[in-house]
Amino acid sequence: MGSTGIGASVPRKEDKRHLHGQSTFIGDLVFPRMLDVAFVRSPVAHAILKAPDIEDADRSRVFAGSDLDAVRPILAEATIPGYQKMPYPVMARDKVNFVGQILAACVGKNRADAEDIAERVMFDFDELDPLTSAEAALQPGAPAVHPDLPDNIFHRLQQGDDFEPIRQAAPVKVTRTFKLARQAMVPIEGRGVVALWDERVSQLIVYSSTQSPHLIRTGLSEFLDLDQNRIRVIAPDVGGGFGYKAILHPEELILGFLAMKLRRPVRWLEDRREHLTAAANSREHIYTMTAYADEQGRLLGLDADIVVDAGAYSIWPHTCAFDAIQAAGILPGPYQIKNYRVTGRTVATNKPPIQAYRAVARPGACFATELIVDAVARAVNREPHEVRRENLIPVELMPYRSVTGKLYDSGDYPKCLETALGAIDLAALRKEQQQRLADGRSLLGVGFATYTEHTGISTSVLAWMNTRLMPGHEQAAVRITPDGGVDIRTGVQSHGQGMETSFAQVASQVLGIHTDQIQVTHGDTALTPYSTGTYASRGMVMVGGAIADACDRLIVRLRAAAAHLMQRAPDDLVFRDGAFHADAASMTIAEIARVYYFKPAELPEGIDSAGLEVVGGYRPQQDSGAFAYSSHVCVLEIDRDFATVKLRDYVAVDDCGIQVNPMIVDGQIWGGIVQGIGTALFEEVRYDEMGQPQASTLADYLVPGCGDVPTIRLLNFQTASPFTRFGVKGVGEGGAIAPPAAIVNAVNDALRSFGAEVAEVPVTPSRILAALDAVGLEAGFVARGAA
Repeated sequence: MGSTGIGASVPRKEDKRHLHGQSTFIGDLVFPRMLDVAFVRSPVAHAILKAPDIEDADRSRVFAGSDLDAVRPILAEATIPGYQKMPYPVMARDKVNFVGQILAACVGKNRADAEDIAERVMFDFDELDPLTSAEAALQPGAPAVHPDLPDNIFHRLQQGDDFEPIRQAAPVKVTRTFKLARQAMVPIEGRGVVALWDERVSQLIVYSSTQSPHLIRTGLSEFLDLDQNRIRVIAPDVGGGFGYKAILHPEELILGFLAMKLRRPVRWLEDRREHLTAAANSREHIYTMTAYADEQGRLLGLDADIVVDAGAYSIWPHTCAFDAIQAAGILPGPYQIKNYRVTGRTVATNKPPIQAYRAVARPGACFATELIVDAVARAVNREPHEVRRENLIPVELMPYRSVTGKLYDSGDYPKCLETALGAIDLAALRKEQQQRLADGRSLLGVGFATYTEHTGISTSVLAWMNTRLMPGHEQAAVRITPDGGVDIRTGVQSHGQGMETSFAQVASQVLGIHTDQIQVTHGDTALTPYSTGTYASRGMVMVGGAIADACDRLIVRLRAAAAHLMQRAPDDLVFRDGAFHADAASMTIAEIARVYYFKPAELPEGIDSAGLEVVGGYRPQQDSGAFAYSSHVCVLEIDRDFATVKLRDYVAVDDCGIQVNPMIVDGQIWGGIVQGIGTALFEEVRYDEMGQPQASTLADYLVPGCGDVPTIRLLNFQTASPFTRFGVKGVGEGGAIAPPAAIVNAVNDALRSFGAEVAEVPVTPSRILAALDAVGLEAGFVARGAA
């Protein structure tokens, strides 16, 4: 048998059904007597809501807020210092607070019928002035989104000491403000829910396209006031999540309520317009950064202010405060920064609630830190890579405790940067850059970004927040089947990461059984151990560890049986390649399993009666998680006539510890980089002065196409984490973190000769021209080749 264990690029087990159209997504589910649901959503951003006008013929098929008194408002509770909780009604009752907020649910025999009913439901509004930006919401005298939140601040944080001594002593001071646009997440499959009441077991069955089935069951129980053992949540195949499907949404509660009330299956499938308007909900951050440095660019201190536009409500379970908290903790990045101060405000506006998008706040934190590092490099007239090298944590200090208390477990950050630098010919690029300036061709820029990625988080990291999203010790159930195969059951949910393959590889590594003989079941609360779900790049670290632990326990049981059957002492047996060996004799797992199941009388007295099924558990040796890291380099050109950006070369050097499946790792990084390119160059939902989203279709909300993505060169090395089983670290989010920083740094490198800087993503042609205009250059100046 060729190895299918850790380190093998085993083809993904799940791809066969996906590529042959045999997957089962929410939209594929059909039940007898099933009804479809369409929602009436608010067309205005801020208004007093009047009673609906519903035609008599439709009244039994329309459910407005007053019909859902039995459903509690979603309340994201936490003990986070400075956090103000605010109930989120599943349907608006007296007031609407964002375009897309649900006003009514309409039930039809099919989706078209439900939408026809929705078209006939009328609401009147007394419109109020909306708050369409966090800056406006923070102004003195600004109207309140919520009466109980008069200053429009959900959460405040402040960490750090007085910076006056550093201000007085530092020879270099650089201050910048950076902004990230509000984005939608655009998974290939939108959200979807099918709910039905099963009379046979007296249970609410909810099929949801979710990353966190067990957590959704907890939310349904809490807000529908139903015991958890009367709820079963099943996630079928999930077509992408990116954090969007890791929280409880109002639609899941509404569908659950309707299924119980109507005693018929009900289904809702999100369409793309709903997603781009009602769910335009991530990454709208503002960072004001002041870096203090010496003449060489060594950082003496970092002073940061973070403003997060959280939209109208706080989401369940991890609250709207999560972005600012994460950003504050990770802003120092991979650098030796001993003096650090940060303030943060999470602000209510009349927009959809913010959610955690792939890598949560880390793309924003990386963007702010890496752009300020480049600004320092310009201030001291050094190459950006030289200033980074000056400040990176050296390998001899690993493990390293950061100024915010993060424990960086392992790695060689300078080597990572040097590897990335070695992948390009910087001297030749600098020469070409000057030639292009002189002869009027397109501008050339080179940009760097380096980051750390907190992965595999366990209990203690977030325990102080006391939210319902509390990662714990992960469990996995592993069973040897009568023919020697393996069944694995886990409470996390795959939504594109190849977990069915990677988890099987862990079992293959420990048990020596080919992955073809290993089945992974996930996404069903009735069948799997409890888990908070798939998020924060924790699946491979936590679940992989739990699977390995279960397999270890099984080997102990198998060894006892094999020793008896082979008439040897247990310690005389050597286990390898799926069998126990003693001299020339051997006995495979399949042979032992047949005895266990079919000839138990042949087993020794006192054999463990629990059989060949084990629930294993895992937590890392340090509860602080493991830190992956990466350095990215981008080479791009800016067209002088149209100020458009074309990526010419992109290099990413990653260290995610020991790679379980290198092919899957590459796929994760490639996908993340493409999403990062979208953040950097294309994706933005703007709002007009009345709070109307200006991108409601994919003609207005731009995502990267094939022609926008260059050849991405991936390099890696593997530094085993000392804290995790097999030395693995997470990799699911990392690729998306650095591209906005690397690309914008490359844009600013191209504009450096003109004294212009861009400080906001996406970097559109209009923003490049505005940056030139800000330094007194007319729009056509750059086209004339002036340097």
